[in-house]
Amino acid sequence: MIPSLRIALAQINATVGDLDGNAARILDFAQQARAREAQIVAFPELAVTGYPPEDLLLKPGFVAANLESLHDIARNIQGITAIVGFVDQDSDIYNAAAVINDEEVVAVYRKMFLPNYGVFDEQRYFGMGTVPVNLRQAGEEQLASASTPLIGINICEDIWNPAGPTEAQALAGAQVVINISASPYYAGKVRNRERMIATRAADSVVIVAFCNMAGGQDELVFDGASSIFNQEGDLIARARQFEEDLLVADLDLTAVFRQRLHDPRGRQERSRQVNLTVHECVLPVGENTETSGIATDTAESQTAQPATLPPTITPLLDSREEVYRALVLGTADYLHKNGFNKVVIGLSGGVDSTLVAAIAVDALGPENVTGVSMPSRYSSSHSLEDAETLATNFGFRYMTIPIDDTFQAYLEMLAPSFENSEPDVTEENIQARIRGNILMALSNKFGWLVLTTGNKSEMSVGYATLYGDMAGGYAVIKDVPKMLVYDLCRWRNDQAGYAIIPERVLSKAPSAELRPDQKDEDSLPPYHVLDPILEAYVEDDRSVSEIIDMGFDPKTVSEVVRLVDRNEYKRRQAAVGVKITERAFGRDRRLPITNRFRDQG
Repeated sequence: MIPSLRIALAQINATVGDLDGNAARILDFAQQARAREAQIVAFPELAVTGYPPEDLLLKPGFVAANLESLHDIARNIQGITAIVGFVDQDSDIYNAAAVINDEEVVAVYRKMFLPNYGVFDEQRYFGMGTVPVNLRQAGEEQLASASTPLIGINICEDIWNPAGPTEAQALAGAQVVINISASPYYAGKVRNRERMIATRAADSVVIVAFCNMAGGQDELVFDGASSIFNQEGDLIARARQFEEDLLVADLDLTAVFRQRLHDPRGRQERSRQVNLTVHECVLPVGENTETSGIATDTAESQTAQPATLPPTITPLLDSREEVYRALVLGTADYLHKNGFNKVVIGLSGGVDSTLVAAIAVDALGPENVTGVSMPSRYSSSHSLEDAETLATNFGFRYMTIPIDDTFQAYLEMLAPSFENSEPDVTEENIQARIRGNILMALSNKFGWLVLTTGNKSEMSVGYATLYGDMAGGYAVIKDVPKMLVYDLCRWRNDQAGYAIIPERVLSKAPSAELRPDQKDEDSLPPYHVLDPILEAYVEDDRSVSEIIDMGFDPKTVSEVVRLVDRNEYKRRQAAVGVKITERAFGRDRRLPITNRFRDQG
């Protein structure tokens, strides 16, 4: 019989500050894991507090409440060892993992590498851990053998560093390293992350079990996809994306030992002294926890037979579905976690409001979505028809509130002040602000959250109206470039099996319809040109000269860069929205509003 370790990865959807709710989730999943005869269950980074708790960490009362919650959790966990993310405290505070065994916290590991880039600010809050930690079966004299589980524990960023604690833990004999994480999503990240984990596992000849969070938190989405890679860097288990899941696997410890015997390159390294703390704990043993290989299962199975768990690797979503699911989850969690049940959307008949409406229906159900058409003298008949058809196809409430009388009243009221001036963007913005006012009035009256409909391309260059179409509580597609908006709409039609989004929405020239025969391209480059320029400048920080060298027209590049730079003040006032690119406006990209530096190319 080959010794094995049965492990469970519980990718829960924690809510920042909901200590009681998070504790209840932890205990529920721990009980599920115990019922599946797992010996160890791991939970995500800062599972007790939710991630990221930000300046709540500066409140001593919050830190104290988190510690009290952890110990309440410990007193209620029996028959299984649990690894739970929490905030530890001595003279400082730490991003930490508690090892709970036999109703007590028997060990604590403190995160050693604190990310301070992109969306992360951990050096603002936490002290840095200094000593790696391994767990071993209590009473064993040897640190590791083929029959003795020796387990390393680390947290998120720790495993991204090639010289981090994973290497030290493996050199000290750990056959398994459990990494608990809260890894925020962006498009394509899961593949990059798995490539990194596979490399770390193979380099250290160790099984790596990665437990991620799932769910939305303000603009961040955590995509789940918890995974396990064996000592050769092969994927042997993966949980679902964008939902809670419990992944259970039997890990073959002898295979790690055998691999190390056949890998003389690491023998000298493994023999050197490693500064590492080893904690003892009693790993519960199920009835049949020895198997002839590696097997996995997910929470869908109701009756697990320990010796015959079927291998399960949940396939990754394709690139469009991945982004769409992130937008749906981010929207649903923002609404539900903040106490909103219903939303209202300004429905123009254009592609942006169409996509937002589709996401809202999929996130909340059609009964909780209201679309409002607010036609003016410049609204086209086909836009009104498309908006109504969309509402009929998706089954949500549709209202029409014309704005032309109100617009005319504004023009007459302002006529003396505007005397001797020609109509310009001012009159266009008045219409947008009337619409924003109407949506906010409906929000105030009925408690509906307003979802704004601006995309990343528009927000980048300021093609949006402050206190108009930017007015609202959540900006669903603020990080979605225009061309991707079209791709996501087409994907949604593919899923429906028919044009649930009217084809005309996808084929007509985009227009704000704020003046006669207006087209977006009157003010902006075509979106298939604009989007790659924005990606190069906003996400990749390329200079004007570099972008021109990519083959773009110098005048176009200079104008786009000028628009991006001058509209930082608008973006600073925009509603939060789902992050789906590697570098989103806000937490990722923080530029001063008052700023005279200009890239002259």
